[in-house]
Amino acid sequence: MKVHGMLTPEQLSELVETGEIETVLVVFTDLYGRFMGKRFDAEFFLEEGLSQGTHGCDYLLTVDMEMEPVPGYRFSNWETGYGDFHLVPDMKTLRRATWLEKTAMVLCDVEDEKTHQLVSVAPRSMLRRQIQRAANMGYNAMASSELEYYIFNDSYQEAAKKKFMDLEPAGWYIEDYHMLQGARVEYFNALARRHLKQSGVPVENTKGEWGLGQHELNIRYSDVLTMADRHSIYKQALKEIADALGISVTFMAKYSADGAGSSCHVHLSLWTDGEAAFPGAEQLGPVQGSDVFRWFLGGWIAHVPDVMVFYAPNVNSYKRYQAGSWAPTRMAWSYDNRTAGFRVVGRGSSLRIECRIPGADCNPYLTYAAALASGLDGIANRIEPPDIFEGDVYAAQDLPHVPRSLREATDRFAQSEFARQAFGEDVVEHYTHFFRVEQEAYDRAVTDWERKRYFERV
Repeated sequence: MKVHGMLTPEQLSELVETGEIETVLVVFTDLYGRFMGKRFDAEFFLEEGLSQGTHGCDYLLTVDMEMEPVPGYRFSNWETGYGDFHLVPDMKTLRRATWLEKTAMVLCDVEDEKTHQLVSVAPRSMLRRQIQRAANMGYNAMASSELEYYIFNDSYQEAAKKKFMDLEPAGWYIEDYHMLQGARVEYFNALARRHLKQSGVPVENTKGEWGLGQHELNIRYSDVLTMADRHSIYKQALKEIADALGISVTFMAKYSADGAGSSCHVHLSLWTDGEAAFPGAEQLGPVQGSDVFRWFLGGWIAHVPDVMVFYAPNVNSYKRYQAGSWAPTRMAWSYDNRTAGFRVVGRGSSLRIECRIPGADCNPYLTYAAALASGLDGIANRIEPPDIFEGDVYAAQDLPHVPRSLREATDRFAQSEFARQAFGEDVVEHYTHFFRVEQEAYDRAVTDWERKRYFERV
């Protein structure tokens, strides 16, 4: 399949020579999944950045959402002087960014300035480590993200001035699969599809979702690292396209108490020597799968509590897990059943596992690293999945519940021997601190809910 918009260094040089490209974005994702980096003059990038990369302050893997340096990290702190790390362009990711004028983009790996080894706590490094583990076991992973988002007629600046209250959704009735209501935001969604396709992110479709102004845009599946890259570019592009149009989109997991949450359903399958590894002769309910499929599924389910922080990374994430909300509340697997946290779909070479637990607020590198580590551990230790569940999982009170809060999930992650084995002690320590800081920020906040409830009546 031809992927439009991808560039070789030679093609970039030609475009710079003709004046079609003037700027190159050199970026990586921080712990939240946000792009950080620099805008290079395109000629200077070709002369220096292409071969040398660039540098960034290592505090970028320790800051909070407001970009404040957070004390307590071993990786980087005031005592170490907040030095640099090395941003090394992955030239396989070089592409046009057509939603921006005369701009290209390249994603980077983060390396230690002295050792030139991948920085272990960087999200892309963590996924690379699990991909290498899969390769050592003879597998490569194919993946796809299904992301949902809300569109508002308010600009981001207007939304901020209104303190993100009383925003105007782009739709005024539930439009799940609804073509008429969906047509009203084609000025945005069609532009998003076009720019993503022209920028190396092949698109399948968009559709209305189950909230007012909620939509989903699906991109084509690929190897798992490419998918995490595409996922990150997709979110950045949609925000910037919306900003240019004077509207806004949000990928919050739960924007409003009475509206549907926004999910990131992730699909995974393993392949070996060009052949799908999940099909097989073993019958599990309606599914014919291999031992590899069975054990991968077993490991993925078993380790959800250990790595839940990588599927639901902030306080708001856990507001999404409500019965009858299309978000899973309990850990079970089923075939083509949207009430289950693990929905198995497809047959033969298309057999794959869809995990419906992550929200649209997840960092894709962390989510895929957690999923892959869990499934590979299932194969290594032959972890059996629970029996297939048939029926309404929401009504199954005896099934284990997903962790109910960031505090609960962080405690489990901090104590997890599996997480230490899969990611390393330094990673567990770093991210435990990151999630605890996020929880503490929420615990200190005074919310509108509190003012409405207590201002007069306590």
